[in-house]
Amino acid sequence: MDLRVMGWDPQLLRTLHQLMDTSDEAVEKSFSAPSRTYVRDAKAMASTPMDVKELPNSYVFVIDMPGLKSSDIKVQVEDDNVLIISGERKREENKEQDIKYLRMERRIGKFMRKFVLPENANTDSISAVCQDGVLTVTVNKVPPPEPKKPKTIEVKIA
Repeated sequence: MDLRVMGWDPQLLRTLHQLMDTSDEAVEKSFSAPSRTYVRDAKAMASTPMDVKELPNSYVFVIDMPGLKSSDIKVQVEDDNVLIISGERKREENKEQDIKYLRMERRIGKFMRKFVLPENANTDSISAVCQDGVLTVTVNKVPPPEPKKPKTIEVKIA
């Protein structure tokens, strides 16, 4: 029996047939493929180089961010131990309509870096300073606990 006579669209029938013939492995693979958002965020993370230093009392993150205002940069702590540095570099608006770019090499768009902070990081004491196009984020360390002194117990003679 020809289903087109009953008003079924041939393209719809082909799609249904393909779905029925698709193996479970192919369906699982399509659902586990990275989303566009994930790929965009991964590119943003890879395009933001930085230095991370450990000092005796703190961790210091240094990122070059030329031409950005402090309002374009966001520093957050997520889940109590993930430091997120993000923002967006926007193309400067030109009021003159007859400008033609001959070359564009400066990177624009979103950027982001995530770091899992060590357990001794004091997330309540974080400072961020942007000076001369360099962002410096300082995360102080929690002071180590005082070592317990051995307790002396007096021995009594019975």
